[in-house]
Amino acid sequence: MKIEVYDRIGEVPQERWDALLEGRSLTFSHAFWELLERSGMDNFRCRHVLLSHDSGQACALATVYSTTTDIAIFAPPWLRGLLVSIRRIFPHFLKLRMLECGTPVTLNSPPFVVAEGADTHEVIAALHQWLHATARTEGHWVIVVRDFEPDAAPLLAHFVALGYHTAGGLPNAYLDIAWSTWEDYLASMQSYYRSKLLKRLRTAEEARMRHELVEEFAGLADTLFRQWLVVHESAVEFQREVLTPGFYRELAERMGKRSKVLLFYSGDQLIGHALLLHDGDLLRWLYFGRNQAANDGLYLYAGNAVIDTAIRLRVKRLEMGLTTYPIKQDLGARLAPIQLALRSPSRFIHLFVGTVYRLLNRTPRMRNKRIFKALS
Repeated sequence: MKIEVYDRIGEVPQERWDALLEGRSLTFSHAFWELLERSGMDNFRCRHVLLSHDSGQACALATVYSTTTDIAIFAPPWLRGLLVSIRRIFPHFLKLRMLECGTPVTLNSPPFVVAEGADTHEVIAALHQWLHATARTEGHWVIVVRDFEPDAAPLLAHFVALGYHTAGGLPNAYLDIAWSTWEDYLASMQSYYRSKLLKRLRTAEEARMRHELVEEFAGLADTLFRQWLVVHESAVEFQREVLTPGFYRELAERMGKRSKVLLFYSGDQLIGHALLLHDGDLLRWLYFGRNQAANDGLYLYAGNAVIDTAIRLRVKRLEMGLTTYPIKQDLGARLAPIQLALRSPSRFIHLFVGTVYRLLNRTPRMRNKRIFKALS
């Protein structure tokens, strides 16, 4: 099997790359990787891998990136507090140089594309050989292939057969959209959760909150980035990618009407936003931002507005992402577990990678709620 590696997405033959994407998420597309590259996010150095048969026909694609990542990224609060103290003296303690296969700003399961009819085992074995050789040559401590939700378990099994450890990541949150109107959604709720939501929405109404769906938001990029930064810097559960104003600008300009933003106002003041990506039958809630950290009900109001938008767009599913699970679950979201495949190019370090990672990281226990009367 032939492997071609490109340092920039502009060097990748677009027709060969996109020919593999029928029915796949647009976040694998040439255009999406181009906007990430142009966004100015410098904490990920991406390379694009095209795998082909000996005949030259492309059969798989993947993107990998080098990044320095906190190996205790999902650490419990007591450990994160301890790490803050240690890192005042040793800033890079438990921050390792890793080679990751996946997408840095979205979740895709599986994290690579294999063409219909291609030999999956052959593709994964070839990708593994390249990852292992590259990690060893470039001095990466760990290889991470992310993210595998339950429907991708057969692919994860190929990595396990190749000696990879598995570890749990933070679960993803989804809501299947089964309603024609927001009123139908509300009526389908158990009375306890319906009354709880309506009470909080009344509080938002008293604060004169309202929202507006906008498709052209490049001119707001600097403001939206500042709002995102407020949320990012106050996050206690998970901090990873660092966005830029360029990310918002490029997403708006290159994704066109597929990218949208819900703007939230209190009276006439813009106080927050939810960034959305309309990805086929899926609506992705990518990011949330606000002017200032406060417990004022804005996030619940935002989540409800995102659900209303998903219903209006007639999508089949809403992806609500990681963290802030209690609010998302009260709105009806179900949690989907995520698994990572881990391997070190060093035989000695590899003996401990799985155990150490699982000791340092504690992901929430999966407890879905029965929010709806007819759905479970």
